[in-house]
Amino acid sequence: MNENTTHGRARAQRTSEGWAFLVESIRNHRTVGSIAPSGKSLANLLADPLLERAGRISNVLEVGAGTGSVTRILLPQIPRGSRLDIVEANAHFAAHLRRLVRGYPNLLEKQEQVRVHNAFVEQLNTDRRYDVIVSGLPFANFSPRQVDEIMGRYFDLLRPGGTLTYFSYCGSRWVRTFLTSRPEARRQREVKDLLQQYHNQYAIGCWTVWGNLPPANVWQLRRPVDAVNTSSVLTAQPGISG
Repeated sequence: MNENTTHGRARAQRTSEGWAFLVESIRNHRTVGSIAPSGKSLANLLADPLLERAGRISNVLEVGAGTGSVTRILLPQIPRGSRLDIVEANAHFAAHLRRLVRGYPNLLEKQEQVRVHNAFVEQLNTDRRYDVIVSGLPFANFSPRQVDEIMGRYFDLLRPGGTLTYFSYCGSRWVRTFLTSRPEARRQREVKDLLQQYHNQYAIGCWTVWGNLPPANVWQLRRPVDAVNTSSVLTAQPGISG
C-alpha cells in the first residue's frame, strides 16, 4: 500500500467520522456537545498529562470519547501493565470506539488493558483509581447539579496527585446568552461559576487552542496529594440549583 493510498483512507475515515459526529450531535444533545470531533492540537493537549508520564505504568480514564480523536493519542502511549478505560454514553460512538480499539495496530498484546464502557461516568462500576482522567463531556449542556456530580466523581476516581484535563469552547457561553432564554442564560452562568470554583481549588494550568474549530480552552486540574475528601463544591453553595 503506497503513502497516497494510506493518506486517502485516513482522510476518508476522518470525513466519515465527521459526518457521524454531526448526526449524533443532532440526535443526542446530552452526550454530544459539538458538531465536529476535537482537532489534533486539542486532542494532543488533552492527552498531555499521560505523555508527561513518559512510559510509566498508568491507569487512564477517558470520558466522552466521541469518535476517538483523543483515544488515538492515548492508545500508543499505554505501556504494558497500564489500563485505559474509555467511557462513552452514546451507543453509536461506543460501538465505533470498540472497532477502533480492536483494529488498532500493535494493540493485540494489550487488548486486556483497554476497555470501552457504554455508560455515563456517574454509573461506572469500578474500584480503580486513575493517574489521568481526560474528559470530553459537554459541560455547557448540563445543569449545575450534573456538572458538580460529574466533577465530584472525577475527583473520587483520581488518585492523590492525579490529573484531570477537560476543555470548553471559547465564547460559547456569550453566544448562548444572547441567543437563548433568560433561564438558559442563568444555567450557563451557574455552570461557569461552578467550574470556576473547581479551578480556584484544583487548577494547575489553562491553555487556549486557537487552531481548533471552534477555539477551545484546555484546563488541567490536580487532586492534592494529601486530599482526604473531595466532596462537591455545591455542598457550600445552597444558592445554586440544578
